[in-house]
Amino acid sequence: MELVDLYDENRLPLGRTAERGGTLNGGEYRTVVHVCVFDRRGRLLIQRRTAEKFIWPDRWDVSVGGGVDAGETSRQGAEREFREELGFPLDLSGLRPSVTVNFGGGFDDFYILTKDLPLKELTLQKEEVQAVRWASLEEVLDMLEQGTFIPYPESFLRFLFDMRTQFGFPTK
Repeated sequence: MELVDLYDENRLPLGRTAERGGTLNGGEYRTVVHVCVFDRRGRLLIQRRTAEKFIWPDRWDVSVGGGVDAGETSRQGAEREFREELGFPLDLSGLRPSVTVNFGGGFDDFYILTKDLPLKELTLQKEEVQAVRWASLEEVLDMLEQGTFIPYPESFLRFLFDMRTQFGFPTK
């Protein structure tokens, strides 16, 4: 059984855990992370989820995403998810989430960085990821329109692409 830490609406720890995927009570929230890796050409590394995934099967998504385990920080969860899903040790030391999106069940931290990752060096987690590729904003928006990309708001996807060059986001 996988556990997640619980937080209040101000993201203060409640000192309790819950089963991942379980129902949360009012005033309980969890943390989810996403990593958005861009190459120097401005393309986003995207992954295609397996057809067996419970949520958004067979759809394209940003580089990596997943829940933060109990006892992990957001950064540790992002590094673990990247390593598990793409088989690549990503060091996010010194990085804070570039943006946090509040959703009904918690907080979703997005880490944005630039790194030219050779796709041949990635080892995809068979249970989670069926393919990866680099995609421009136009390609991602085309997938969104065709219904093959997770239905993020178009403005949010544009925002992620815009944020890659704002505020001195580091190259790792």
